[in-house]
Amino acid sequence: MKIGIKVGDVMTRIFVSVSPEMSVAQCSKEMISKKVGSLIVKDDQHLKGILTEGDVIKAIARKKDLSKTKAKDAMTKKVVTVGPSEDIYSALMKMRAKKVRWLPVTVKGRVIGLLTVKDILVIEPSLFDIVAEFTPIKEEEKKLRMIAMRKKRKPLERGELWVREGTCHECGAYGVLYNIDGRLLCEDCKDELGR
Repeated sequence: MKIGIKVGDVMTRIFVSVSPEMSVAQCSKEMISKKVGSLIVKDDQHLKGILTEGDVIKAIARKKDLSKTKAKDAMTKKVVTVGPSEDIYSALMKMRAKKVRWLPVTVKGRVIGLLTVKDILVIEPSLFDIVAEFTPIKEEEKKLRMIAMRKKRKPLERGELWVREGTCHECGAYGVLYNIDGRLLCEDCKDELGR
């Protein structure tokens, strides 16, 4: 299935990157200051790897000194990439197959961007179901029941009501959506219906 939207049209062009020689401690500070969960590790525009929050946690668990451990020693070296002319649907299928939330966008080994699940969903919210398959929500049923109880409704039956982000079918606003009789509605439109 093709969406007709190319990766190059959606990717983040201004991504955060670091040198392979940078310490993991410095990389962690960079992640925090830039509010990102991963860093592209590159040398002269060539992709060397990706350093994720998970890689940092593994380094901590292995009791490595983060100030002496280099990014190249902690990063994920086998990185799945995508080309800018690829359709976002096939890119999402790659993410799903590898269970990753981001793909470096490369041309002949040179990094030109970063594609994230969020980038795709902002442009094409209808692909949310595919993303939901490989990013399970922890304690989903419990959270849905708590939402229902807070709104003084009966507890939800599994599948009765779910919450997700996207574009409201009624007003077109982007935000948290509720499944009301098969229609995705924002909080305001849901309340107007008295639900």
